[in-house]
Amino acid sequence: MKRVSIVLSGCCVYDGTEIHEAVLTLLAVDRAGAQAVCFAPDQPQFHVVNHLTGEVTGENRNILVESARITRGNIQPLSQADASQLDALLIVPGGFGAAKNLSDFATEGAACQVDESLALLTQEIYKQNKPIGFICIAPALLPKLLGESVRVTIGNDIDTAECIEEMGGAHIVCPVDDIVVDAQHKVVTTPAYMLANSISETAKGIDKLVERVLGFTE
Repeated sequence: MKRVSIVLSGCCVYDGTEIHEAVLTLLAVDRAGAQAVCFAPDQPQFHVVNHLTGEVTGENRNILVESARITRGNIQPLSQADASQLDALLIVPGGFGAAKNLSDFATEGAACQVDESLALLTQEIYKQNKPIGFICIAPALLPKLLGESVRVTIGNDIDTAECIEEMGGAHIVCPVDDIVVDAQHKVVTTPAYMLANSISETAKGIDKLVERVLGFTE
């Protein structure tokens, strides 16, 4: 059975992983007959947001503990991920967790730094010629992670696309129900909730992404 890592960044759109995107990815991986192996950084998250009011609460929460809510507790610290034991890497941040907890892209833009454990895992997966799938805002991190002019999409947001280009990536405009495939680098990306107005729209792109990522492992 193929083992696919899914890296989470907390729980909920404004301060962690976008839950719909995470669950849709877990579902797509399971339906494809692969095993999802989930990871998250074991460290404090950037901040906690009240999802009713949109206000920062001042609470302190742990990224791994919050991510475990989505995976029913079946998750490991990102620092323990071993690329040699995995067939592919999927990142499912959707939501601001990718830009706040897996990196500081939300505050630093093109000058951002990425979580060290995430960088190590992604680079090892890449060196081993295994496929990578990034969803929603997460593709903005790929030029920094890979150090390559990789082709990615976050949909059609001009400001984010410009940051990607500034970091050395090539942004491709893409509709919500489609994917951008960089076959040379085995990288697949999809806009998801960067564009989606419903969970069903989000599912179309994520299903395609998972299918294409797993296709690269054959």
